[in-house]
Amino acid sequence: MTDIERALLNPTGVFNTPEEVLEVKNLSKAQKIKILRSWEYDARELLVAEEENMAMVDPQINMLDRIINALRELDAKLNPESSPPTKHGGSGVDKPN
Repeated sequence: MTDIERALLNPTGVFNTPEEVLEVKNLSKAQKIKILRSWEYDARELLVAEEENMAMVDPQINMLDRIINALRELDAKLNPESSPPTKHGGSGVDKPN
């Protein structure tokens, strides 16, 4: 399995921060966006799980903010209509073609 495949399946297994994704030179913009979107989905799922158990969610909210900021830095367009139909919503960032 290549690093890009691993990163898409488990971004935190390859990268420590969303900012590290931005710094990788051998990834295309589209690949970086896919990795960050995968990470965003995982972060939102974790937030939902933590909310249901009434656990402390502040670190995850901070990470989600960092992921969204990284997506914005890549000029990923926001579109509320593309948000997933889940109770925890989505950033509304368009999927790459």
